[in-house]
Amino acid sequence: MKRLFLFSILIFSAVYGKTQGFSFGPKVGANITGISGLQFKKGFEFGYHIGGFAEVMLSEKIGIQPEVLWSQTSLTTSSSLSDLYSTSLPELTKIKLNYISIPLLLNIRPAKFITFQVGPQFGILQDKKNSVATNVQYAFKSGDFSMIAGVQLKILAFRIYGRYAIGLTNINELPDQDAWKSRTLQLGIGLGL
Repeated sequence: MKRLFLFSILIFSAVYGKTQGFSFGPKVGANITGISGLQFKKGFEFGYHIGGFAEVMLSEKIGIQPEVLWSQTSLTTSSSLSDLYSTSLPELTKIKLNYISIPLLLNIRPAKFITFQVGPQFGILQDKKNSVATNVQYAFKSGDFSMIAGVQLKILAFRIYGRYAIGLTNINELPDQDAWKSRTLQLGIGLGL
């Protein structure tokens, strides 16, 4: 992780002299996540994300915005997941997944105060928290690839954003089961320095 961070700083430093603007800062917000699949209750659950961003404007209208976020996903399972593990333990109903999410967004800025964002996001699963036997931990793949689209408003130094991420990969590690794909609405605020 340190190498990735240092590499990112070197890349930004190399292009900084050729850019139209550069800013970076912290960000925090809410994740409203749903997972498709028979083993999960339909609907969305609340989690959070916290991290940082860097914005490199290549021209007045176009830029890139890489981010590194600690992102939590909360899930509520249905009875179908309990059937897979032959248990009816109530502790199996709530699962929390913690990801390091790395979005790389293309910023399209038609006006100074509004930016449209689109791009890929890769999530690296860090741990899977629940209070049941450890075999549940192996039900999820270690990575999740998504596409993001959203809008960001710039008010003074603050960035208020809303975006939708749709999972493109199956995060179900269990054999012979249905595909699990994530859908996340992110709402948050960042501070550009």
